[in-house]
Amino acid sequence: MSNTSTPAAADGQPRCKWCLGTPQYVHYHDHEWGFPVGSDQRLFEKLCLEGFQSGLSWLTILNKRENFRTAFAGFDFHQVARFGEADVERLLQDAGIVRHRGKIEAVINNAQRAIEMVAAEGSLAAFFWRYQPAVPSTGAEFVAQSAESQALSKELKKRGWKFVGPTTMYALMQAMGLVNDHAPHCVTRATVEQERKAFVLPR
Repeated sequence: MSNTSTPAAADGQPRCKWCLGTPQYVHYHDHEWGFPVGSDQRLFEKLCLEGFQSGLSWLTILNKRENFRTAFAGFDFHQVARFGEADVERLLQDAGIVRHRGKIEAVINNAQRAIEMVAAEGSLAAFFWRYQPAVPSTGAEFVAQSAESQALSKELKKRGWKFVGPTTMYALMQAMGLVNDHAPHCVTRATVEQERKAFVLPR
């Protein structure tokens, strides 16, 4: 998600254009999008949900997020890594989530890869935050992917992760605060930037 204009929302405050369609979007925009994430479990959730979003609207995913959390053990990747074929079949019957076999199987695979990554790198957050761009985003231009998201995607694929293309990874970078893509005059941009400056890089 990104945008180049900041129309006023219902409260009169300027916000990124993409979030003005529904109250759910505004809340997500104001309280989550771009704020730095250091928790491995939250990071894994965001990665999985971005994968499920591929080809769908983000609103669909937001509306189903609590169902996803229930279905995937709160995105505790240690639990999800133990899911088997019976769990895949169960999830394919769960109308509360996106019933896509490839995406469901990717979450289980990625949970197993996440455990490997923690063992090798110390934490998921430590690994992902290495891909923070050296030059901060101004939020003024629409960007679908970047050199950093391409490099991140390539490395994850090399390690066996699935549904981690460069566009999906850029969306993850936006969501977890690796980039601050709030539009220049968005009311939330400065708050996000303060949070990012105070954020201690994970190890």
